[in-house]
Amino acid sequence: MEEGARSCLLRFRHRLEEDMKPPYLMDHMISDGVMSMDEEEKIRTQPTRKDQAVALLELLLRKDNNAYISFYNALVKEAYDDLANLLHDGLPQILSYAQNNSSDGLTSYVKMVLSEGGVPQRPVVFVNRQELLNRVREKLYQLQKDSGWVTVFGMAGSGKSVLAAEAVRNHGIIEECFPGGIHWLSIGQLDKPDLLVKIQSLCFRLEQSLNGQCLNRPPSSLDEAKERLRFLMLRRYPRSLLILDDVWDSAVLRVFDIHCRILLTTRNRSLTDSVSGAKYEVEVESGLDENKALEILSLYTKTKPHSLPEEARSIVRECKGSPLVVSLIGALLKEKPNRWRYYLSQLQQKQFKRIRKSSSYDYDALDQAMAASLEVLPDEHRKLYKDLTVIEKDIKIPAKVLCILWDLEPEEVEDILQEFVNKSLLFVDSHNKPYLYYLHDLQLDFLVEQNRDQLENLHTKVVRQYQQHYRNGPPTSGDEESLYWIRFLTYHMAKANLTQICAKILFIKARIMGPAHLINDYMEYGPILDKEVRSQFQEFLSLNGHQLEQRPFPDVVQLALSQPQTSEVYRQALQQAQNLTITGKLYFDWLNKSSVESLSRLVIHPHQGSIYSACFSNNGAKIATCGASRTLKVFRSVTGEKLTEIQAHDDEVLCCAFSPDDRLLATCSSDRKVKVWSVEQANLLRVFEEEHEEQVNHCQFTNTRRKLLLATCSNDECMNVWNLNRPNSQNTMFGHFEPVNHCCFSPDDTYLATSSNDGTVKLFQVSSANEWKTINVSIMFAENDGEVLVKCSTWTADGKRIICAAKNAVLVFDVETSDMLLEIRTNRLSTVQYCHACPTSNLLAIAFSNYTVELWDLRPEANKKMADCSGHLSWVHRVQFSPDGSQLLSCSDDQTVRMWETKRIHTSSAVCLKRDSDVLFSEEEIIVSAADNCNRLQVSFLGTNYFKQDVSLCVKEQVEKYALYPYQVLIYKLCVCVRCLLATLQGHTKTVLRCHFSQNGQTLITSSEDTTIRVWRWQSGEVRVLEGHKEQVRCFSLLSNTLANTRLLSWSFDGTVKVWDIETGEKLQDIEAHQGAILSGHVSPDGCFFATTSADKTVKLWDCESWQCVHTLSGHQDCVRSCRFSWDSRCLATGDDNGEIRLWSVKEGCLLKICSQESKDGMDSLHGGWVTDMHFSPDDSLLVSTGGYIKWWNVENGEALQTFYPTGTALKRIHVSSDFSTFVTIDSIGILYILQRVV
Repeated sequence: MEEGARSCLLRFRHRLEEDMKPPYLMDHMISDGVMSMDEEEKIRTQPTRKDQAVALLELLLRKDNNAYISFYNALVKEAYDDLANLLHDGLPQILSYAQNNSSDGLTSYVKMVLSEGGVPQRPVVFVNRQELLNRVREKLYQLQKDSGWVTVFGMAGSGKSVLAAEAVRNHGIIEECFPGGIHWLSIGQLDKPDLLVKIQSLCFRLEQSLNGQCLNRPPSSLDEAKERLRFLMLRRYPRSLLILDDVWDSAVLRVFDIHCRILLTTRNRSLTDSVSGAKYEVEVESGLDENKALEILSLYTKTKPHSLPEEARSIVRECKGSPLVVSLIGALLKEKPNRWRYYLSQLQQKQFKRIRKSSSYDYDALDQAMAASLEVLPDEHRKLYKDLTVIEKDIKIPAKVLCILWDLEPEEVEDILQEFVNKSLLFVDSHNKPYLYYLHDLQLDFLVEQNRDQLENLHTKVVRQYQQHYRNGPPTSGDEESLYWIRFLTYHMAKANLTQICAKILFIKARIMGPAHLINDYMEYGPILDKEVRSQFQEFLSLNGHQLEQRPFPDVVQLALSQPQTSEVYRQALQQAQNLTITGKLYFDWLNKSSVESLSRLVIHPHQGSIYSACFSNNGAKIATCGASRTLKVFRSVTGEKLTEIQAHDDEVLCCAFSPDDRLLATCSSDRKVKVWSVEQANLLRVFEEEHEEQVNHCQFTNTRRKLLLATCSNDECMNVWNLNRPNSQNTMFGHFEPVNHCCFSPDDTYLATSSNDGTVKLFQVSSANEWKTINVSIMFAENDGEVLVKCSTWTADGKRIICAAKNAVLVFDVETSDMLLEIRTNRLSTVQYCHACPTSNLLAIAFSNYTVELWDLRPEANKKMADCSGHLSWVHRVQFSPDGSQLLSCSDDQTVRMWETKRIHTSSAVCLKRDSDVLFSEEEIIVSAADNCNRLQVSFLGTNYFKQDVSLCVKEQVEKYALYPYQVLIYKLCVCVRCLLATLQGHTKTVLRCHFSQNGQTLITSSEDTTIRVWRWQSGEVRVLEGHKEQVRCFSLLSNTLANTRLLSWSFDGTVKVWDIETGEKLQDIEAHQGAILSGHVSPDGCFFATTSADKTVKLWDCESWQCVHTLSGHQDCVRSCRFSWDSRCLATGDDNGEIRLWSVKEGCLLKICSQESKDGMDSLHGGWVTDMHFSPDDSLLVSTGGYIKWWNVENGEALQTFYPTGTALKRIHVSSDFSTFVTIDSIGILYILQRVV
């Protein structure tokens, strides 16, 4: 070894001995050929980790440069970056050992690519199955020029994962076929939230590799994740390989059907039938051949294969060649090399009988090997290993979790785990830091079968140990250990039947992991909860499902505080809120909450698994549904009674449709077949299975009975129109160059519209099958929006407009001109899954991936959302109106079909109020006054124990109220029992926009769209008119509230500020303040300054004595809508139409802080809309603001502390009590919110 390298080892020897863990470093060095297994064994026998480190360094100092380089590379691979940096300067100036030893393709470049992609390392004992390896590599070379799938399939325990990893451990195949990299994903039996998390992590890793940082928010649905991954793999990593290990479900594969290069391992060779592209297969025999199995035993026992005892061949035969079982026996013989005959007899006993045996694989050998391996463990360690029975399949856990479970020190736990690993009883993922440990599926099956009668007790032990360790509060650090508890504690509780604390944990988990896991846990474990509690959780998730995909994650505790006070959900949330307020968290209770009336009329649970389609019969009497369960079911639409159930296809059924006479039902499937069924007899009439080469996505009959045709479309880019009286399709239509997602006939059946992933909608003439025109939907989106996939299209009832769904938008086009007439852009966090136009009205139903269904009025003069249909707990796939338009069907991944009454209006049970309001706070009660939607005056009294509604609008002290009507002002005298009209003031010629009483109540000031301000002596009717503004005057302010000060400040859309003497009517100042309309103004509490904000994107500070502009504050990127001084007059808050809030120094005129500019929400705004109002707390430490919702901010650091999501949007203003504890506002659909801070 060169002197420089030796010097580095000696110089940093102490640091290396303290920090490194030798076992996994030695694995790399053995693979590199610089260390023998005998040398490794001598080091492993050292009693402690530190002793092992000392022995390893002593060995290194006796070796050459190649050993130093291998050791350095091992440190890098195992994420010891700090230690590797210490040794970097000592690297010998020669070619690395890996480059010299590249005969098998294992260069340093290969190691780097595989490590970055998360490809597992070789097992410590590895035998090369060269023939199989060559077959896999031969198939991978088929992907060199084009995308496709290579499937490695075989029985459990046959070594598929090792083979897949070894196939890409080759310089030539990476350089020639996959220079974009290799990316490994362990799949297993994942639910949708966990699959989404895996794809989010992959996208994050890919984006970070490109930019050094990830600026994009994570995709919030599987649809969005699929689109993001498609973009990355096709545009950024076009020649890379994605390896999907241990895939069970074809639905998972469809998420990765993105035209990229994929290698997958599975037990089911037919999985790729459901995806598009070239496909290649390699079968892995269920066992190793005899020579390879003997080679494994020889490596473990350090014996030449020909020198193995005669029992070795018998052991291999008993193991059925399973690599896992052979390794278990080999690990036993490594420690007890004289027990060949004993372990053979153990394998031959056949004493274990499985409750559930696989028909295709013999587990007896594994059972005997596992039993023998456990037999040699110390009694205490055998008990600890039994605790691993509770781990879920495909889940890796950190040692710190087992420290809590076993109540042992970390070093002791690591030593025990290493013993399990050495005996092949456990596996370790050393790509992570800290290391993660896991069991093979078959080992876990063995443990579950052996401990089936103790499962509840074992799970109870996990929960009790967790409760003991975290008795002072749940883990929130976000490390691997905390995430394990947060993800899986509900699972352990459910298995332990500890339902009484399950609800509480659901909230903790959702608060940290995000609400998708809350919904998944509810779906999985909800049935074990108390029936009443379960229904309350259902209501909570239904009403808040559309909020639960926001980014950043909403505070689930705050959402739950809006539930009824009798709900267990509310009680759990209030308890947590009260505990968390001690740590400084803010929570707000909705005092006057009332349940929102839902349009939901009927809920059906027809299938196990996702429901992809639901449709009405043409007479409206029946509903047909289909989905992932591969079945077709028919129900009565009135009662939900099941009429028919058919096992329809061999794979997921993607669509169903009634014929115009309701006698036939058509279905199409991922199995590429189209089937036609008799509704009355429930029997199969026709099968079309030759025309489509890929999954069939949609089917629809003609609307009229003149000529019965059935249209279908597929991932094979083709559309077929079938004549049911002919054996083959009548016409095949071509034109799209990507999968076709949807097809639908025009109302008169003249045209067929098709929607495709190529970003277009095409209209074909049904009679000739010729393309009539193409509508290019993709050009309506920005280039940087990525690929535009058109999900579906629907015709309006008159056939003159066609409506398309793509990304997060719905676009309405004129059929004749192809001009876009209307655009509905929605939350960017969700995608539009489907849309359907009502056949009898201008309503459009839109289904979203964020669990909601929205109803919109398509009339050009309206163009607004009419209702929310909140109720689904997962992505909504399809919606359809009934033929008479009175009802709407929706179906979802949450396994439900819901029917909605579309003629009812979605409002709260409270009166629908307008957003202009005033509030009086007193010790005994809160009085809210506002106009309602019928132009009546409503006054709400909220006292300690009652809530009463009366009349009137704005408050003048505690006695007189006033209300605004066009052109006039009404003044009332109010008490609870009696109200009377005191005056009617007429004079304004347009709408009155603002009113304000003087402090003594004798003078009323009003402003109007007629550009004037009027000062009334309302008792006598005397009025003084202040004229000078050229446009409407929306607001004004007295410069002081004292009786002596008669100066009035007004601002207008004309860009000017004017100062008046209200006693004389004299104009004191006329200031040309802004180039654009002035949108707001505020006078500082000390009376020294006033601020104006404008549509010209600037803020100006003015001196109240000199009337000169002191500072012009620039930086907002949109109209500055609102402003507010702090109570000490030292800080100014401004809010713009992009939802951004800025804090400025009044004295210096400089920017102090931008409030959380990095956390945009799904509406491309920081606040769900314009920032319309703001208020500081009395000590100026907090700020509350309104926009699309209400937010509370920490003024010092600009961080959002809490968010309250109203049912509606576009809050106009908020009223705040003097102690900053009570907040009152009204949303866009007229619901009143009185919020009180939880203490």
